[in-house]
Amino acid sequence: MNDHKFFHSVYLNEELCNGCINCIKRCPTQAIRVRNGRAVITSQFCIDCGECIRICAHHAKRSHFDHPDIIKNYKYTVALPAPSLYSQFNNLDDINIVLTALIYMGFDDVYEVASAAEIVSEESEKYVNEHQDQWPFISTACPSVVRLIRVRFPNLIDHLLPINPPVEVAARLARKEAVKKTGLPPEDIGIVFISPCPSKVAYAKDPLGVTKSDIDGVLAIKDIYPLLLPLMLAAEKSPMQLARAGKIGVGWGIHGGEAAGISTDNYLAADGIENVIRVLEDLEDEKFSQLAFIELNSCDGGCVGGVLTVENPYVAQAKLKKLNRNLPRIVTHIPPDIRNEELYWTEEVEYLPVYRLGESMKESIVMMNRVEKLWQKFPGLDCGSCGAPTCKALAEDIVRRKANETDCIYILKDQIHSLTRSMNSLVNNAASYEVKGNDYRYIFKQYLKKLLSEISLLDSALNLNKDDKDD
Repeated sequence: MNDHKFFHSVYLNEELCNGCINCIKRCPTQAIRVRNGRAVITSQFCIDCGECIRICAHHAKRSHFDHPDIIKNYKYTVALPAPSLYSQFNNLDDINIVLTALIYMGFDDVYEVASAAEIVSEESEKYVNEHQDQWPFISTACPSVVRLIRVRFPNLIDHLLPINPPVEVAARLARKEAVKKTGLPPEDIGIVFISPCPSKVAYAKDPLGVTKSDIDGVLAIKDIYPLLLPLMLAAEKSPMQLARAGKIGVGWGIHGGEAAGISTDNYLAADGIENVIRVLEDLEDEKFSQLAFIELNSCDGGCVGGVLTVENPYVAQAKLKKLNRNLPRIVTHIPPDIRNEELYWTEEVEYLPVYRLGESMKESIVMMNRVEKLWQKFPGLDCGSCGAPTCKALAEDIVRRKANETDCIYILKDQIHSLTRSMNSLVNNAASYEVKGNDYRYIFKQYLKKLLSEISLLDSALNLNKDDKDD
């Protein structure tokens, strides 16, 4: 179908998975199935939003990220703290305390992503105003949203704002500054992002809009948080003056923060992946078109709601708003020496038809007709007991030859009843069979073997359904 190689930060720990169906019901792209009592993630459907990590009570869904020891791999390291990092701490009134603690932790320097966010805001406002014929523009700061549009909403790709996300701009500017400051070659400098979500971990390894990201490593906020707490007590006594962002940049950490930096009332902001999908569906259906800008965050509350954070997202929002009260509106402006490739995409984001059933349009139409016929056979309960999130998804799996009709417990039950009736008829009419030797016994044994096999399948499906209700 396509030869794109997907990198994903989200992965499954099979030892912890008990085969419940919570994840398949919550995955926004239907990327998860339960097969043979374990979840299976379909790589090309996954957008690394982290919803499965959030919902899994057994902690079987996890995210790849780097260990703090990564800073030992470089001669000079620069930390890129996300604005959402500041929202994790109680009673924080000075961002410099967190930034100083990062230096105490072992980093040689820090470059706030919030600072780059102010640069992106300024450039975004200019670009949006100069290209009104392409309204509305969709924010590209959340990699999961861009991935979602790339695989599911091809008609909206032209509306993507072709500007690098703040984390990428921060990485490029931080490396350039470090080279000037130290005289070291770029490869000896480690640029390490402190992330609230798995989506940006995936972006660092498999970026969108650029060939290669300047981010060398990604640490999870939840890993850094306990390390910073004692260091912040020491930093509070004499914080270094390292902060270089104002309200606009720090505000990017919460829902609506990016749109606030565009300086327009003609915008829409939505957070939470299900709400994002509804907005994109309505936009594709042209239910609104006069907006200038659409901010979309896959996590509830914005980046503060990422699954690699430690604080309740709504509490974190309140903390960040309080912290923002005493900050100047904007501190960082577009540097005069910034290059176009440091700000803008250099690669097109192309549609990836991962949901297409066939290799050609003709084959896809034939397969879709098969899906429709199969779908009509199922009860339409979307119970998930088959291991697929909906009856239609099961029908598609069958057409793709990744499932069977009898995975549906209701189809299986009907087959068992039919087989039982056949056996009963066979027994009642045994005397009238004119067969030689043990032919009758052989036929009976085959029926019985098939019946026992299908009863075993039914038991397995019913147990799966019971486990889900217990959870």
